[in-house]
Amino acid sequence: MLHEMLDEVRCWSAVKARDRRFDGRFVTGVMTTGIYCRPSCAARHPKRENVRFFADGSAAREKGLRACKRCLPDHVAPDEAAVAAAVGRLGRGAATLDELAALTGYSPTHFQRVFKRAMGVSPAAYARALRKDKAGEALSRGTSVTDAIYAAGYEAPSRFYKDMEKQGMTPSAWKNGGAGVTIRYAMVDSALGPMLVAATDKGICRLSFDENASELTSRFPKADIIADDGTIAKLVQGAVKAVEAPLAMPDLPLDVAGTAFQEAVWQELKKIPPGETRSYADIAAAVGKPGAVRAAGSANGANNVAVLIPCHRVVRSDGSLGGYAYGLERKQQLLDREGAEPKTLL
Repeated sequence: MLHEMLDEVRCWSAVKARDRRFDGRFVTGVMTTGIYCRPSCAARHPKRENVRFFADGSAAREKGLRACKRCLPDHVAPDEAAVAAAVGRLGRGAATLDELAALTGYSPTHFQRVFKRAMGVSPAAYARALRKDKAGEALSRGTSVTDAIYAAGYEAPSRFYKDMEKQGMTPSAWKNGGAGVTIRYAMVDSALGPMLVAATDKGICRLSFDENASELTSRFPKADIIADDGTIAKLVQGAVKAVEAPLAMPDLPLDVAGTAFQEAVWQELKKIPPGETRSYADIAAAVGKPGAVRAAGSANGANNVAVLIPCHRVVRSDGSLGGYAYGLERKQQLLDREGAEPKTLL
């Protein structure tokens, strides 16, 4: 059984983003190949209908699956296991640093460093973000503001309102699940294959490959999602040009949001000139978190607008491509179009 705080939509999103933060929290079983992997596995993504999620390798093996020899899902490092245990504990409610340290067998000071290196934020900051997300999810289901505030663990409404103000989203917007927000989408052909472009009135909120409107529904379940009637034609044309002629990429408005750390990483990605690459370590250092290399990689993978926020320009320190949500061949093609030096696929 999956951890109570994880659902299949969240698991699949983690797999698509190759989010290392979820390693150790569940494994991905591909029923057609009989193999199970960690969420961050660099192998080509399977079709969603062929995937099942399991709490751990033991549960997957009971169904006749065998471990992936590429990502070694059963070989979770001690630090990864400790962070996964702490994340699971925080998912059940507030916990002090001393409690988390005791749970993992680390000293409080050392565990603080381990957690921040992996997640990009301290355990306390992670708990605050989780609390805010719980309140938001409750509000999106129609729960009253007061009930949602206390159910999420807030001791007083004032703290919740301050959190919402920092995010720029009002409680009513959470409660109504984005009521009044329309997302228009178009499916177009590109040099890299079928491309989905979706936008709100503020800008492009999703650019991806090999996806359709069902992906938008899972990512934006409360939005009014409709096929475009030409309203976003200029944005779609600009997105196609960004792929076809990246050296002349137009400046397109974006409507994306993430954690403070994710947005800092995305800003650094946008600073990378076409034809150049940076390592994950370079990006972590650029945002002032040199120890958060893995967290920078996760933020890189959480990018909702491929190409426009050029996460394909980030590679491993050894020059190999690393991961890419839409396949390493596409990543190499994007770099080739920009005139970057060839990289190795593995």
